[in-house]
Amino acid sequence: MRWALVKVCLAVTAMVVIAFAVPLGLVIKEMARDRAFSDAERQAATIGPTLSITTDRGELETAVLTTEPGGEGRMAVHVPASEESDGRPVEIGTRRATREDVETVRTSGRASISEVTGGSALLQPTALGSGGIAVVEVFVPEGEVSNGVATAWLMLAGVGIALIVGSVAVADRLGVRMVKPAQRLAGAAHDLGEGRLGTRVREEGPTELRSAAVAFNSMADQVVQLLANERELAADLSHRLRTPLTVLRLNAASLGEGPAAEQTRAAVEQLEHEVDTIIRTAREQRPQTQGLNSGPGASCDASEVIRERMDFWSALAEDEGREVRLAGVDRTVRIPVARPELVAALDALLGNVFRHTQEGTAFAVDVHHSGDAVIVLVSDAGGGIADPKAALTRGGSGGGGERASVGSTGLGLDIVRRVAESTGGDVRIGRSVLGGTEVRIWIWLDGRGPGQGGRRRRVVRQRRLLRTAGRS
Repeated sequence: MRWALVKVCLAVTAMVVIAFAVPLGLVIKEMARDRAFSDAERQAATIGPTLSITTDRGELETAVLTTEPGGEGRMAVHVPASEESDGRPVEIGTRRATREDVETVRTSGRASISEVTGGSALLQPTALGSGGIAVVEVFVPEGEVSNGVATAWLMLAGVGIALIVGSVAVADRLGVRMVKPAQRLAGAAHDLGEGRLGTRVREEGPTELRSAAVAFNSMADQVVQLLANERELAADLSHRLRTPLTVLRLNAASLGEGPAAEQTRAAVEQLEHEVDTIIRTAREQRPQTQGLNSGPGASCDASEVIRERMDFWSALAEDEGREVRLAGVDRTVRIPVARPELVAALDALLGNVFRHTQEGTAFAVDVHHSGDAVIVLVSDAGGGIADPKAALTRGGSGGGGERASVGSTGLGLDIVRRVAESTGGDVRIGRSVLGGTEVRIWIWLDGRGPGQGGRRRRVVRQRRLLRTAGRS
């Protein structure tokens, strides 16, 4: 592409130079010729006054010698025969034109230029005092006719060559400016095709290439995002298997002793190990920031979902001798979260209670709501979480304490966090009134969270909700 552009520019510039330089060179040549013969006419005219007064040879010779061409032997005067010259024609100087050309000019009375050896001869008719016509001949050498033409042509050639070289240099720079971004874009596309997803290109070059670079970078970001979504889907769906696995593990623990019971417990442990492996493998890449199955218009009744999940987990709690308390779900509360997302979040929190606390440990779920927000509190009477900040980090395990058990992927709390953040809320971990861990989920009902204009008002409402939740 680069050399094609250079060739096109070279051809166009050469055509322009030829189109202008050749006619201009011919004009210069013609101007030099006109200048030379104009000077000859002017020199010939200087003899006119003398010829109008006398045709005496001596006086005419003196007049001819006083002129520049006469002094150089390039002027001749042809006077026809007359009584004053005893009936004989008078010729002064060296004649170069033929007699026929001289007679033709005398007869026609019009100036003429004749080609002679070494140059040209200007034949200028001049009226005599006696009424006859004399012819003044001025020789113009070839060098005078082309004087300065060669220099002018050399200058034109130099200018033309300079224009061609300059245009080639400019075309080469333009070609580099166009080709380099195109080559980088092609190389980035090749790298992206080979799996190097971090490849991006600089947005530079002509407008079209900048637009292509912007589109490429946007496409690459979208590819990365789509792959991250797939990995998140695999991780989250695998994590949802933990709920039935927890039930299986608890049921297997109550089977007693025996080969079948041991095989069942071993199988459940192996299955949990495989699920953990799938989750960790999927979590090795960059996380996704938007909840699954979420989108504009997704909503559910939080009270109904919480009652349903508590019915499920209460049966297991009864088997393990756990005391369960549920409050604040006596009325409908619609939140901007898809039902499967809220189910996954609740199962993750309640599954953690069963997985990381001893049998007989009590737990509670409380729901507090106002006009624009809902708080869901999941509390237990276990040993708590030593490092709440680390527990909220994607892939963290809780950072010590009872929750930092072997086999934890740390994905459960992240699922909860993403559900809350999808509405503009957040998740906080603290010490519960039962003495163990309290996970506090903020869900904003408008799905946007505190904006710039109403931020102070919502902070006040948030503090009021916290005080209400604390009293309960």
